Amino acid sequence: MLLSGIFPPITTPFYQDGEVYYKKIEANVERYSRTPVAGIVVQGSTGEAILLSDQERRDVLKAAMAAAAPHKVMVAGTGIESAQETLRLTEYAAGLGYDVAMVRTPHYYKKQMAPANLLAFYRTVADRSPLPIVIYNFPQATGYDIPAEVVIELANHSNIVAIKESSGNLDKVKQMVDGTRQVKRQATVTETFEAVTPRMIKAAVAESEKQSRELVSVASLTGAAESGGTPETAKPSSSAVTVVGKLKTRQKEVGFQVMTGAAHQLEPSLGLGAVGAILAFACPSPMACYEIFAALKDGDNALAREKQDRVRLAAQRVVGELGVPGVKYAMDLNGYYGGPSRLPFLPLSGEQKAEIEKLMAGIKS
Repeated sequence: MLLSGIFPPITTPFYQDGEVYYKKIEANVERYSRTPVAGIVVQGSTGEAILLSDQERRDVLKAAMAAAAPHKVMVAGTGIESAQETLRLTEYAAGLGYDVAMVRTPHYYKKQMAPANLLAFYRTVADRSPLPIVIYNFPQATGYDIPAEVVIELANHSNIVAIKESSGNLDKVKQMVDGTRQVKRQATVTETFEAVTPRMIKAAVAESEKQSRELVSVASLTGAAESGGTPETAKPSSSAVTVVGKLKTRQKEVGFQVMTGAAHQLEPSLGLGAVGAILAFACPSPMACYEIFAALKDGDNALAREKQDRVRLAAQRVVGELGVPGVKYAMDLNGYYGGPSRLPFLPLSGEQKAEIEKLMAGIKS
């Protein structure tokens, strides 16, 4: 599966009393769906997933999926400390229609998280998961940094397709890109090389079959069946392109995909071979992040560096230092609903809000 592009790991909105504000999840997701982001990540670190109950996690996953545009890749954060509970949540997400599961590294028992433990954990999850797996490494939060050598070994598993690397270590990004070059897989993409998932193909087939039934019904009523015909649900239009309903697809070779989680290092990470990014800074500013990606895709390195420079300080301060409350306030400034965070997060001070306002001035949403 192709994971190229920018993915915002959306926040979980709350009322002032701390209850989940589901209508605002829907509103935010609908707005992200109108941007050029490649997909949406639900229940990552920025979503305060660790502060939610099991039922709330499931309800948030359900609300976001229902509001998302059908052409966006939907990624569910399903990582829980045990493999068993991770699989249960992954299976639930698959039932909702999610395309990918993002599984953070187990970390509570840090001294026992030797390479053998991580290899066994991820292989067990990947063997049984109905969804492709993205490894999620966020040592600033977990206190555990999965070694590049372990990631390189896991990359050979057919159901482990990517890593979100949030350490900010560019040398590690390069090591993982270089160390997984031998992994070669085929991914279904659109005619313009955008991601296609099994959910999208299923929807295209269903739409084609619906149109076919409508045509047959009309033809039987008019006695003109010979003039209408029924469209095939899938047929090759050439050696390269396959047509499924109105969806034209082709195959693209992809390897193990390294994605960065550090917006202030997006441009250099992409330059080292990362294919995309899951960025908390894309929650308030998806367009600003996308423009860096698009400039590099167009081969305009100078423009990419210029746009990176515009957001570097804001990304470092708002995301890296002020964290989820900072991201949510930046969202409020840019027309999304951020709102409060749950304890133990505290509200921002007036000085912190003023600083974010200054940092975010002119940064596109």
